Amino acid sequence: MKKRLLALTMASIMTVGCLTACGGSEAGNETPASSTTEETPAATTETPATTEEPAEEPAEEPAEATATQEGSVLNIYVWNTEFASRVTEHLPGYECSDATLDENGNHANPTADGTWNGITVKWHVTANEGNAYQDNLDSVLDNQASASGDDLADIFLVEADYALKYVDDPGSMTMADLGITDADLADQYQYTKDVVTDANGNLKGASWQACSAGLIYNREAAKEILGTDDPAEVQKAVSSWAKYNETAAAAKEKGYVMCSVADTFRTYSNNVSGKWVQDDMIVIDPNIMQWIDDSKALAESGAENTNDLWGDDWAKGKLPEGKTFCYFGPAWFFNFCLDYGAEGTIATNGGWGFCEGPQGYFWGGTWICAATGTDNPTAVKDLILTMTTDKAVLKEIAVKDSDCVNSKSVLADLANSADGNIALLGGQNPYAQLAAGAENVDLSNLSAYDQGCNEEIQKQMKDYFTGNVDKETALNNFYTAVEEKYPGLSH
Repeated sequence: MKKRLLALTMASIMTVGCLTACGGSEAGNETPASSTTEETPAATTETPATTEEPAEEPAEEPAEATATQEGSVLNIYVWNTEFASRVTEHLPGYECSDATLDENGNHANPTADGTWNGITVKWHVTANEGNAYQDNLDSVLDNQASASGDDLADIFLVEADYALKYVDDPGSMTMADLGITDADLADQYQYTKDVVTDANGNLKGASWQACSAGLIYNREAAKEILGTDDPAEVQKAVSSWAKYNETAAAAKEKGYVMCSVADTFRTYSNNVSGKWVQDDMIVIDPNIMQWIDDSKALAESGAENTNDLWGDDWAKGKLPEGKTFCYFGPAWFFNFCLDYGAEGTIATNGGWGFCEGPQGYFWGGTWICAATGTDNPTAVKDLILTMTTDKAVLKEIAVKDSDCVNSKSVLADLANSADGNIALLGGQNPYAQLAAGAENVDLSNLSAYDQGCNEEIQKQMKDYFTGNVDKETALNNFYTAVEEKYPGLSH
């Protein structure tokens, strides 16, 4: 992506010029310049009739008006329908071209073209599988300098695992260049800003989510295994990995598995003491090694299984007959992963509970970034501010979608209100725990190698957990795969 640097320099200059013309350098949720209809009088006193008429200067006015005009199409690049559904359901004034609703009353096709403040919104969806989304986005940003008009990219989304790849690239704009200030984002959690801060300290994105996570447990299983489903009591039984392992043994005796070894990985990996790569050397952190050793022991005993995340066998735990004690996940896990509303699921019966688990961690999240060269800087600014800082919008997202939003004040309000009670959790209000978790997320060990290393260690260790290879072979296979993916690294 280095070739973008020179190619986008002129586009950056043009964007800054447009921002100045649009009045986008001030903070706050401003009304776009295009919506201002009141004109400033040409003068405060009348010109005497004897004054000589000026030259043909009024002919310049159309050119000035053109300078403030933004594009007619807002192009947004995403990998699924999540952000489109948030915009379609919650962005004031947004209209989707497809009015078809699903069984929950939401738009069934949120990525259909939309309109907002007179602009056509086009959604460009490329699934994440096989790195397809990033490959497509790379191509789009590489071609941005040669694109024009309705073909210009305006907004793209990134996830934490690969955010730094785009944050440190000239294809993404700083929030400051959009006119978004630190004061605008003061109510957001610091870790959500750290994820999208470049090497020079520039903020390059914003999120409506705070994805602190915990342990989501089966209440009926907890009653059988622990004699209670109270969140405080369940937390005592899983408050450390040693306690968790003890509870796993008790769960097995009652005919349950705790979860899959894949479910616990993020909790371990978020609590490492160092980065995956140090001085071009691949380093497996002691906490990752503990995950390997704990998972092997639990899998061999039958207290955990080795099912792949999102697979059919893994999904059986959503049903009572799946005999699964817990899943690990953030708030987005509630609605997207537990099949609330489906007949016979634990979620539909309000049968899940939530506690912090052995270690605090976060999982996922989506960040909104502005593409350098956008011809809609004011619209991009307004969309980002509305979706990530408007408290009424954020509370609506939390209440309707059970999402953990990126606002300290909104989460505090929810934690002390019945609005924060979640049906699939049996009416439990998890927002105090989620807010505390978001305050404690530490991203000091985040690196550009996280996605590749996290995926590869899980892939290679599954062969070890299932007995297909020994530990040394699995580790060597991991090193080989990572070194092939990132030439120049060694171990």
